[in-house]
Amino acid sequence: MELSEFEKVLAKGENSQVEFKKCSNQVAQDFFETVCSFSNKFGGDIYLGVDDNKSVVGINREQLKSLKQNIVSCCNNDSLFMPHVSVDFEDIEYYGKTVLRVIVPTGSIACSYKKKFYDRQYDSDVVLLDPTAIALINITKQKIYTEQRVYPFVKPEHLHMEYVQHLRNLAKNNLKGDRNHPWDNISDDLALLKSLQLYTFDYTTGVQGFNLAAIMLLGKRDVIANVVPAYVTDAIFTKFDIDRYDDRDVVNVNLIDSYERLMQFGLKHTNDKFCLENNIRISLNKILLREMIANTLIHREFTSPLRARFIIESDKMFVENACCARAHVFITPENNTPIAKNPIIAEIFRNIGYAEHLGSGVRNLSTNRMRKHCHLWR
Repeated sequence: MELSEFEKVLAKGENSQVEFKKCSNQVAQDFFETVCSFSNKFGGDIYLGVDDNKSVVGINREQLKSLKQNIVSCCNNDSLFMPHVSVDFEDIEYYGKTVLRVIVPTGSIACSYKKKFYDRQYDSDVVLLDPTAIALINITKQKIYTEQRVYPFVKPEHLHMEYVQHLRNLAKNNLKGDRNHPWDNISDDLALLKSLQLYTFDYTTGVQGFNLAAIMLLGKRDVIANVVPAYVTDAIFTKFDIDRYDDRDVVNVNLIDSYERLMQFGLKHTNDKFCLENNIRISLNKILLREMIANTLIHREFTSPLRARFIIESDKMFVENACCARAHVFITPENNTPIAKNPIIAEIFRNIGYAEHLGSGVRNLSTNRMRKHCHLWR
């Protein structure tokens, strides 16, 4: 986040997706109440080190690491949160003071903190006491997120269960420093999939089992074809034969394999020109491809009959994707209000390093760095 963007947040103040918290060496209980309410609503950002009157007081930078560890530990504590909430962090240096931005994604099912459910109403966290109101959260989310649909007859043998260890390795490698990822603490593969909300209970039908998110992430090809027969990503390279194509890959495998195949296809057919940033060589192609491919796989309506397309031409590349859009606008960093279309899948992609926190793609592709260097790809 650039300083100008942070100053806009300060100027607007608290709202349904922004909360300011004055924090010393540890967070207060109402911080986790806000985490819960954001998860139950549309997600949001909590800025630690900012007072209610919008003044930046900062936090103790020496306590930053332990502060993050405490937040992650609490958000993954069964006695506090159910289900767990995976948050992301961003350090903001503002005129000599440190502010910690805690990014809370929207959840796919109703979340409770200390067995209480919270809802976000404008700039307040409200306890929900009416069972009907709590049920409404799940009903609303189930209407939006088809990834939650449970398939009770799908068994472990229908999935690539050997990929679970691959996910653990990717998540650990994505961490900075020599640290263990929380997934390493869950040795049983099925228990891990349950904690990742890939094996869930459907409160509407009363059945439990693997959901669509699990099938799309780990499913074998024949299982995916049976559950979502129209699912495919059509990768096309057309440069010399503009009426047809010069190369094509019809990708109809699970999302983990799809990401790797589409990345290889993109790197094969684009020129990665030499580019330096702060005297360090960067791959502009990988930055562009990662954002495009991850987003077209994550933010997608898998039950739609419209096939996704990833097209590379001589002077541009673009994607077409079936998506349940919340608004019909041209998205910019200024008007972007990110809402995960498949939050379960998005959170796993973020953990394994295939994507960043929600909304980062728009900012990454709109930075001065990207505009400055974008001519190198052509």
